[in-house]
Amino acid sequence: MSLTIYHNPRCRKSREAIQYMEGRGVSLRIVKYLDQLFDVNSLREVLKKIDMKPSEIVRRNEILWKKEYDGNNLSEDQILKLLVEQPRLIERPIVTLGNKGVLARPIENLIEFLNQG
Repeated sequence: MSLTIYHNPRCRKSREAIQYMEGRGVSLRIVKYLDQLFDVNSLREVLKKIDMKPSEIVRRNEILWKKEYDGNNLSEDQILKLLVEQPRLIERPIVTLGNKGVLARPIENLIEFLNQG
């Protein structure tokens, strides 16, 4: 089983998810999404796999969100484009396998996802 994790090395939850999977011998492809940026189509595809809308993966406690965007009446398409332009606003980690995936926060989401496989 080879999973893809969209990872930010500075995020403790993301590092914990990698450690958890590596500890179970899971083969991983690590995508540092702040370096390998999403475009609208690739992020849309990931959202489809995790069955979530753009608004559901926004890091709402991020200062940038609070200062610039919170309270604005943004459409899902506008939020999608914003996440592509400002990837640090994307909640992480996201783990995918084939055409399925999960927002692996909290880690229990990841554990449940792996147990379904």
